[in-house]
Amino acid sequence: MIFFHAWVLSCLHQEQCFYLVGCEVHLQVYVGRVSVSLHFPVFVLVCSMIILIVLFSALIILILSVSLTGSGFGGSTSSVVSSNKNPIANLGEDQLLSCYVNAGQNSIINQVSVTWEKKGLTGLVYKYADGADDLTDQNPQFKARTQVFPGSLVGGNGSLLLRAVRSSDEGEYTCSISSSEGKGTVNIQLRTAAFSAPTLKFSSGALVAEARSWFPKPNITWSDYDGHVLQGSTNFTQNSAGIFTVVSRLQSVNMSDTYTYRIENNLVTALSRATITGSEVSANTYFIYAANAASSLLSLTYLGIMTSVLCIYYLT
Repeated sequence: MIFFHAWVLSCLHQEQCFYLVGCEVHLQVYVGRVSVSLHFPVFVLVCSMIILIVLFSALIILILSVSLTGSGFGGSTSSVVSSNKNPIANLGEDQLLSCYVNAGQNSIINQVSVTWEKKGLTGLVYKYADGADDLTDQNPQFKARTQVFPGSLVGGNGSLLLRAVRSSDEGEYTCSISSSEGKGTVNIQLRTAAFSAPTLKFSSGALVAEARSWFPKPNITWSDYDGHVLQGSTNFTQNSAGIFTVVSRLQSVNMSDTYTYRIENNLVTALSRATITGSEVSANTYFIYAANAASSLLSLTYLGIMTSVLCIYYLT
């Protein structure tokens, strides 16, 4: 029988122990009456574990990539791809669903047909074949709301313009392109939300922000130039369609100071920086869209790979 006994000796310096520098792991292996001692730094053990985690993560991502990418063109280096597989559409506005053949630059593709389908939907979202729209099997939900761009089809671009997005449009879409070169598909997960940039004004000694269209219901945060969270008061008004109008007030603000107004839900974040100049407010707003799970996983894997590289560098 083999018995394992391991312990960690004290570090050379106490502060180094926290960073796992100068520490050693002693592994005592007993085989019958024979004892074998192994000594190696804790850093080696940690790096080895990180490398294993990264390798497993890379394998998982490879499997996900193969399953999510869709089929490519048979016998060809081309494939059907999308520049954004997880778009977030603003309710009531138009949304472009990207789908194109990843062919060489300036390539001309003949006999192109494009079909758009939605998971769980009876009928088609849109179809283009033989040089014209084929809307025979189109679902009524998408009547007069979809189009492709015939002038771009010769380059393999089958992107779909979806007009006046509704909450019912949310779901998984499949774009299929076939041509004389072959055929391929790509899946796109459309998410819907309502979001708008707030208008900011200075009124009665308070900084007031009003955003007329948000869904799902957002959270509000005020902060000063240094990032300290400030206490504001917020009112929500919901219309018959479920869309929220948000009015938030920050009292006791100082002239010439800069404040940050953050309005966010699980899909979209709007960040506004506002500076009070006299009776006017100078403000700019930008949006941040929620990353999809695959992108987050890729980011984590990248971080893990870089950590492994650093580990290997220090070990060699």
